[in-house]
Amino acid sequence: MLRRWNGWILYLLLIVFLVGCATYRMKNQKLYDAIDTGQFEKADKILEKDTKSPTNRNRLLYYLNRGYVSWMLNDQKKSVDFFNTAENVIDDYSVQIASEALALISNPMMKPYKAEDFEVVMVNCFKAINYMQLDNSEDAMVECRRINLKLNNLNDKYKDHKNRYQRDAFATNMMGLLYESDKDYNNAFIAYRNALEIYENDYIQNFDVPVPRQLKIDLLRTAYIMGFHEELDFYERKFGMKHQPQPKSHAELIFIWMNGFGPYKDEWSVNFSIIKGSGGMVTFANDELGFSFPFFLGSSNDESSLSDLKFVRVAFPKYVERPPLSLSASLSLNSNDYPLELAENINAIAFKTLHDRFLREMGSSLLRVATKQAVEEVTREQNKGVGAVVSLVNAATEKADTRNWQTLPYGISYARIPLKKGDNQLFLNVRMRDGRILKHELPITANEGQTYFHAFHSLN
Repeated sequence: MLRRWNGWILYLLLIVFLVGCATYRMKNQKLYDAIDTGQFEKADKILEKDTKSPTNRNRLLYYLNRGYVSWMLNDQKKSVDFFNTAENVIDDYSVQIASEALALISNPMMKPYKAEDFEVVMVNCFKAINYMQLDNSEDAMVECRRINLKLNNLNDKYKDHKNRYQRDAFATNMMGLLYESDKDYNNAFIAYRNALEIYENDYIQNFDVPVPRQLKIDLLRTAYIMGFHEELDFYERKFGMKHQPQPKSHAELIFIWMNGFGPYKDEWSVNFSIIKGSGGMVTFANDELGFSFPFFLGSSNDESSLSDLKFVRVAFPKYVERPPLSLSASLSLNSNDYPLELAENINAIAFKTLHDRFLREMGSSLLRVATKQAVEEVTREQNKGVGAVVSLVNAATEKADTRNWQTLPYGISYARIPLKKGDNQLFLNVRMRDGRILKHELPITANEGQTYFHAFHSLN
């Protein structure tokens, strides 16, 4: 009789295992196919019909996707509303004892999704861009200020292996652009100078993003306007550039170009050998990858339960890069060409942030999995049938958290373009990997003295 029940349990668990192997992207493939192919009305309907996600552990991702899809549908107000809800979900995230306990004996996917640190910041970036497009520079500025405050708070939590992404150069640069659009040249100069310092000290080394030439030009111009002669001379010598006063344009366009999509998460596994030392020390090691994580277990139950275990296999999330098909872009107006310069490499930030988190959280993951496997070994010795069931349960429940915000762009570039009063016929020229140039027409009617902000996302 027991053997018969064991057979049924094994069969059911096999089904659970096969379903459980699917990553978050696989489970939402229909939505991502619609987004990847630019069918945003279809994507919006898919999200509208989804009645489970707004209340379950994936609710944050649901509202992030709704905010993005609404933005692509040019409904900036609705987009801000969804991103506000997403921000509230992030701010209200608190430890839930039941889900934390379930995650300990199963996997991190059982907890409500907690955004990566850079995703928290990108919520405010998207809100700021929405406000810019709504010609609401005051609220856009508020969002930019929140970004660096949030980064400070996030990194203050970590004692070791702090994120290399601690300040956001693009957000700081946006503050300068917004101040200058309001004719606040003093604060614009300060913001540009701060952005320069972040690019030089953080972004070049960590994310392979050099200082945009446009930022240097803006810094020199605002120094000149403010009469900061020493600073102007210092930065002219530093950049090897001479400020050339330009005839005042009738209006300006700040164009923000997003290309491709950032990485999505998948799963990978690492085998560790368990090396027992003296005095309750245990080391999990993988010589091939150069990993070595020592733990002091003392005389705890953990040490006892691990006494017969020699190896352990742990699942971790990994990013899968999606290199965009578009290599670069420029804007053309009349006979002039304005290259769009990279200001934010979200793909690089994502990889570095996950690596930093990997080092912080490796210890707890190893102990959790090792304890589960030790229980499996003990059970198998006492009853092979029950041991097989426990083994299948462990296999079905041990998986990495493969959730992430998958509609973020690969990178963000920008340019400043002078406009004439009245109608302006601009073209966005996107250079593809196969050599083609894709042209997008961008007509803009400009008023005297106005600064316009426009954002465009090339999906491929």
